[in-house]
Amino acid sequence: MSETVASLRAALLRPGPGSSDFDLNPGIVLPEGRKLRPAGVLVPVTLAYGVPRVILTKRSSALKHHPGQIAFPGGKQDEGDADVIAAALREAQEEIGLPSDLPQVLGTLPAHETVTSFMVTPVVAVIERGFDIRPEPGEVEEVFSVPLSHLMIPANYSVQSRRWRGQWRRYYTVPWGPYYIWGATARMLRGLAARMQG
Repeated sequence: MSETVASLRAALLRPGPGSSDFDLNPGIVLPEGRKLRPAGVLVPVTLAYGVPRVILTKRSSALKHHPGQIAFPGGKQDEGDADVIAAALREAQEEIGLPSDLPQVLGTLPAHETVTSFMVTPVVAVIERGFDIRPEPGEVEEVFSVPLSHLMIPANYSVQSRRWRGQWRRYYTVPWGPYYIWGATARMLRGLAARMQG
């Protein structure tokens, strides 16, 4: 498993641009003067299942924003958070019951700008032992994991489109079984996959 850690560390050190919800949609016009709010999401790679797997959540279908979507644990940086890494760790504890001292943070990917005006920093961490997963009631419908190997093959990603606010919007997808991983989550994973290829 140390090979996984070494590969992730090397990938995080490789230079490269950030990403955004507009990568595939250059025609989107953004409102003038919009302010981007800092946020952090955890990309938790667990080594506790024999093969490295990435833990993801399925958001509650009752939520106002992004209901039912697949997402990393995480959220906006609060005043009490030292930085976006602290925000990601706090949110992961709240959303899936991950003890804050369990993840070993390896580093961060370049930030991802969302259409909802967040500047999201993906925080990559490894978790070497299992923990009691507790989905946050009302926010997280399900917690599941996907083999890291599946997510790190760029060919497993495809570009699809749908109408959004009256316009066609293109986005990355990387399906796994019954889970339709798309949008910002898939875009950030695609960025990591590109770095893992060297």
